[in-house]
Amino acid sequence: MKKEYWDVADEQIIEKTGKKIADWIAILNEFNAADKKSNEVVSHLQTKYELSRYWARTLTTYYLKNDKK
Repeated sequence: MKKEYWDVADEQIIEKTGKKIADWIAILNEFNAADKKSNEVVSHLQTKYELSRYWARTLTTYYLKNDKK
């Protein structure tokens, strides 16, 4: 797995998900993602927001490895 696969630009996130990184961080904060297992967060993003597994995992990893503000 490429180490920086979660290091994505806002433009790429918008193109693939329809939302900015800041929007996803707010969604994940509201879900209390920092207090949950990553697989639970990925599943939530896939189910509620209909993201592909790849993008759900990428956003989850990005969130957990960066500031959550």
